[in-house]
Amino acid sequence: MPDRTPAALREAVAKIAPSRVPDLTQHLFEATTSAQQTQSLAPLRAFIHSWAVFVEIERHPRTAARLHALERLIEEGTDDPASALAEIQQILDKAEAEIGL
Repeated sequence: MPDRTPAALREAVAKIAPSRVPDLTQHLFEATTSAQQTQSLAPLRAFIHSWAVFVEIERHPRTAARLHALERLIEEGTDDPASALAEIQQILDKAEAEIGL
């Protein structure tokens, strides 16, 4: 797991999910702008949290594949999403615990 800094997270995302680097860059720009406007570090903390969890999940291909499958099930809207949402929350909770958040 990389350090919880924008640069380290960007490097990790570039390695494991290069197509998501523009999303990370945009999110960092928005978080920085918001932090300046509100004079609060909360937007930057949310950025770090979000991308650290993303990296932790994507580092484990089976977990990432399951998460993406659950997300697709919800997007399709053909089944009751309750069980998929509960499993997604479990995946997120586990990733947060693994990185100490």
